[in-house]
Amino acid sequence: MTPPTVLRLLPWLSAEGKPCFLAPGDGTGLVSRLADETEARQLAEGLDVLRSAHGVLSDPVSPNAEVRYTAIRLTECLADVLRVAESRGRRLPETDEEFTGPSQP
Repeated sequence: MTPPTVLRLLPWLSAEGKPCFLAPGDGTGLVSRLADETEARQLAEGLDVLRSAHGVLSDPVSPNAEVRYTAIRLTECLADVLRVAESRGRRLPETDEEFTGPSQP
């Protein structure tokens, strides 16, 4: 029996705010490469925002507007990172056997 095709969740939403998916391929197509680059950029941006947030949140006299902006950016980056994690998790093998191959007698 052929396993079901797992669509790749892309790291962006449609114009209507709905998830976008890509049929699996060899990973060398234009959309696949663009998705990989976008994921890498989103993860790097999340790290930058996290570093900045540490500075803002560790300062007890940070202005409310700055704290609010930091929270907004952290929320945006968390949504991006969770989407990347979901996309990558969907593409993992479901069982150890799929990952390592069939066991040898």
